[in-house]
Amino acid sequence: MRLLATTAWKSKRLVSSALAEMSDTPLTYADAGVSIAAGNALVKAIGPLARSTARPGANAELGGFGGFFDLKAAGYADPLLVAANDGVGTKLKLAIETKRHDGVGIDLVAMCVNDLIVQGAEPLFFLDYYATGKLDNEVAAKVVASIAEGCRQAGCALIGGETAEMPGMYAAGDYDLAGFCVGAVERDKVLTGATIAPGDVILGLASSGVHSNGFSLVRRIIADSGWDLGVPLPSAHGRTLAEVLLEPTRIYVRSLLPLTQQGRIKGLAHITGGGLLENIPRVLPVNCHAVVETDTWNPPAVFAELQAGGDIAPEEMVRTFNCGIGMVAIVAPGEAASVADALEAAGETVFRIGRIDAGERGCTVTGEDWSATHHA
Repeated sequence: MRLLATTAWKSKRLVSSALAEMSDTPLTYADAGVSIAAGNALVKAIGPLARSTARPGANAELGGFGGFFDLKAAGYADPLLVAANDGVGTKLKLAIETKRHDGVGIDLVAMCVNDLIVQGAEPLFFLDYYATGKLDNEVAAKVVASIAEGCRQAGCALIGGETAEMPGMYAAGDYDLAGFCVGAVERDKVLTGATIAPGDVILGLASSGVHSNGFSLVRRIIADSGWDLGVPLPSAHGRTLAEVLLEPTRIYVRSLLPLTQQGRIKGLAHITGGGLLENIPRVLPVNCHAVVETDTWNPPAVFAELQAGGDIAPEEMVRTFNCGIGMVAIVAPGEAASVADALEAAGETVFRIGRIDAGERGCTVTGEDWSATHHA
């Protein structure tokens, strides 16, 4: 029997009660719901995934107290570091409910690296945070494998992360993700949008679907409408609703980076929370107003399904969802055709979706289905 230390003011009854409740068996961390062995096994299993993301400046080994990156080895002369962090949001609930964990790691990386490229920065290295109540190594390995795939798509190294097993913090089977990415850009190549002027052209790069924003509303529509996530959507060539909604966020880094380094793009806007309406003005000078014409592209059918299912107002659509445009590039009129060609050659689907007018900084979205105006 272990001894119970107590102070003089505690009553004998309290001491006796505490002694009676003590177990003869020493407690371990595993008894509290945390398995060190499972965590070590996961680190060993994901080591090859991290090594597959190695790039100049990082060897992508796991297991130390921190990850190193060598900017000189990456070829930078006078760099500024740019950092971003994000999560996947309640899209994770759909992944957990449908047991589809193979894409959420790509979402995690995409939400960070797409925010870096809009500054003109090349993503260099990535770290993840995976938290759960009880570690399921099979699920965790799938998630980390998809994080590594996202890193490969973005050209950055997965140099570390944290797996937190916290009994009592999460419901059975639940987990959460956070991602942290650092990039670099040469001081004279920073993309600020300062040179954007009236007459410039707005190019829209197609999204892969809903990406990772608006899923609290998506889940509400699913619940209120009684949609079955396993039913094939006629408008999606036989893919199920779950497959369409969980399509990973598109990563635009490799197609945009050469153009930003060449100075051919004046400004970029990642279309996340706030949609087209609120994200485009974030990169505009005070005397510029963006005009986006929604009739210039055909959004994926899932957006029409969501709008009808939730009876969503047009303004709410363009403020909540990307509506088929995941990234916006603003270019000089004389560069529009060649930049669009270069992006198409790199695998993007590009639309000429609008223009920059003189006026109060903001954005007007106009079209037959969706219309709204926002002033920054």
